[in-house]
Order: sequence, then structure tokens, then C-alpha cells
Amino acid sequence: MAKSEVHALSTPQERILEALRQIALIVGGALLVAVCAQKGSISLMPLTPVPLTMQNFAVLLVGLLLGSRRGFAAMMLYLVAGVAGFPVFSAGGPGGMGQLFGGVTGGFLLAYPFVAFIAGYVFERGTRTFARAVIAAVLAEALLFAAGLCWLYAFTHSLAKAAYIGLYWFVAAEVIKVMVAAGIASRWRRLSSRPE
Repeated sequence: MAKSEVHALSTPQERILEALRQIALIVGGALLVAVCAQKGSISLMPLTPVPLTMQNFAVLLVGLLLGSRRGFAAMMLYLVAGVAGFPVFSAGGPGGMGQLFGGVTGGFLLAYPFVAFIAGYVFERGTRTFARAVIAAVLAEALLFAAGLCWLYAFTHSLAKAAYIGLYWFVAAEVIKVMVAAGIASRWRRLSSRPE
């Protein structure tokens, strides 16, 4: 929100409504990732124990649409909800703390707040075009897979095996996710900035 808009919220009621709107956006972002984890998960067993999910797409979209700070907050809320036992993680894992710190997807999950932050941070700097959204999403995905592969390397003690389990099977799907998330975000920005 621009500084001029903050100053425009002069009454306590306006400030409360704006705070509630911000909270609703953050909660909505966390819920979007939770729904995508549950409804868009495909097991690739026996090829890899890491499932193909729509979570990454949702994390990118949340970062691009909500921006760096709200995107980070939404993903922190998502992780806290998962650790607290809410069924927000993909159904194939043990859930809760075990999925975050004991499963093969822990590195990916722990990176989500930073992935959303990077996507939002890069996209909100400069003109919000499709090209900028693609760059933001690619940088965020690079961080996501770096974190995920480091985590898998700690389990496997082999970079080649970590890449086999957590990268090769997902490249094509991730390219599509990046392009679709960038398309939605850039289109949304154009529509929301259009004068009424």
C-alpha cells in the first residue's frame, strides 16, 4: 500500500478494516497453498518419493500477487498451521512436524516463505510485466529447488541421487507453473491498475 493511501486511512474504523483486509489476504494465501497441496498432488512412486503437487505454483502465485511481505507472512502461517497439525501439507507425507523436519519434502516446505518473498520482491520492483513476473518466478524456483536439493543431499549423501529424486522429474511441470503463475500475476496487475 502506498504511503498516501495509509495517510488516507484517518479514522480508526478505516484502519481496522484495512488491517482485516490484510489479514484476510494472508490467510487466503495460506489457504490457497493448502488446497493446492491436497487437491493437486500426484504420487510419482516408485520413481521418487517427492510428490508432484500444485503447491509450488500456489506459492509462486501468492508471492507474485500479495508481494514480498504478505507472501512471506502467508507462507509462515501455512507452515505454522501444518506444524500445529492442520491437514495442510500434501496427503502423502506423515503430516505435522514429521513432514516438515523428517520427510523428504522438508527442504522445499521450509523454503516456502523465502520463495514467496523473492517472487514478490522481484516482481514489485519496476514495471510489473509478464517478463518481470517470469524472472521473479524463475529466481524463486531456483531458491526452492536449491533448498530442496540441499535437504535431499543431507538424506542421501549424493548430489546425483538428490537431483534424481527432487529435480529431474519436475522440470517440465515447473516450467509450466512458472509461465502460468507469471501470466496470471501480470494480467491481474494490468486489470487492477486499469482506471475505472
